[in-house]
Amino acid sequence: MNEITLAAILLGMMFLFLGSGALIGAALLGLGIVMIDQFTVRPLAPAMATAIWSNTSTWTLAALPLFVWMGEILLRTRLAASVFTGLAPLVGHVPGGLLHANIGGCTAFSAVSGSSAATLMTVGRITLPELRRRGYPDSLSCGTLAGAGTLGLMIPPSITFIIYGLVVEESIARLFMAGVVPGLMLAGMFFGYIYLWGRFSSEGARLREAPAPWPDRLRGLLHLAPIAGLILTVVVSIYTGFASPNEAAVIGLVGALTLAAFTRSLTWASFVASLDGAVRTTSMIFLLLAGAAVLNLAMGFSGLPRELANWVGSFELSATMLLLVLMVFFIVLGCFLDGMAMILLTIAVLEPLVRSAGIDMIWFGVFVVLVGEMALITPPVGFNLFLVQSLSGRDIAFLARAAAPMFAIMMAAALLLIAFPQIALWLPGLMTGR
Repeated sequence: MNEITLAAILLGMMFLFLGSGALIGAALLGLGIVMIDQFTVRPLAPAMATAIWSNTSTWTLAALPLFVWMGEILLRTRLAASVFTGLAPLVGHVPGGLLHANIGGCTAFSAVSGSSAATLMTVGRITLPELRRRGYPDSLSCGTLAGAGTLGLMIPPSITFIIYGLVVEESIARLFMAGVVPGLMLAGMFFGYIYLWGRFSSEGARLREAPAPWPDRLRGLLHLAPIAGLILTVVVSIYTGFASPNEAAVIGLVGALTLAAFTRSLTWASFVASLDGAVRTTSMIFLLLAGAAVLNLAMGFSGLPRELANWVGSFELSATMLLLVLMVFFIVLGCFLDGMAMILLTIAVLEPLVRSAGIDMIWFGVFVVLVGEMALITPPVGFNLFLVQSLSGRDIAFLARAAAPMFAIMMAAALLLIAFPQIALWLPGLMTGR
């Protein structure tokens, strides 16, 4: 059986597992079991036990539940609401008005959450009712929320970067730093789109508010100070080498608990709820990791990654052309899988191919995460679209159209990343002195 036939069979089996309603992690695990049992001669039980233990017991993963818990604490206290309260008087008079708070809130919360879902749900619960009350169109309110909510995958501390770094054995700290500039660039492109709408559309001009008095702006800055301080503490501690990602996760968690206690918004009920949410999210991620570990092991036994790399290499594509082909491939795959599952499913096959093409794996991690962000707003399985639907009550078709400009902006950002790799590599280069 050649590699194309085997790949087609595996893809068909994957859609069969997903179509059955199984969890994505369980689907990956089931596919790996079938592959080992049917296409290799390796004993199933020892192979599974070794793969799952070695990929879920590493010290690197200790940061993951801590960052998740930090986001859950902020989600359930008034600290998250303070972001919108602080941004509103600062951006209400700018073309685009309070839609900038939608994007700014997602950007700020991404930097302390690490999760796209937590970012979107936290900011959306605060901003959508207020934007509707003030007459902003749902197409822009929902579209910008769906798009900006994806920043939780890119801006550190990103859970997706932790998992990617674990799979390809690259530095988590360097991946975090690589995501800073592209994440801020993408946020800036979202801001620019909203600014142009507010500047040149009649509806945008109508909704623009009078500048807030300076005392209100100063109070807004005070509301933003706790979250801004927590963001800077976590990111700067990693960048300066003062703390490893695991240690920075502890610093962030203690900081979130301290701020929540200081503002007297941390009750016993909210503490238990945050812990419960962190356990549920972490368990879901570990199931994904376990499933991907077994599937990746099965692919390694079958020789599929090597054969596919040789097959694609026979076309003698340039690195740029290869990346463009992979971008189209990820966009199509993103119609059926969320970003994290897509990365875990494909990285074992793509890693030897990408390395052989001379592509930096730190840079490729940023590229993959950016395209994974696009998958979150790609119908019919765009996870962020379903989250916004739960908040807004709008149907998926409307939300997909509303998020289309954000998708186009992300595609432009991916092309910029391909054209100018230093966007992602500049900051990690400073860490290593290169």
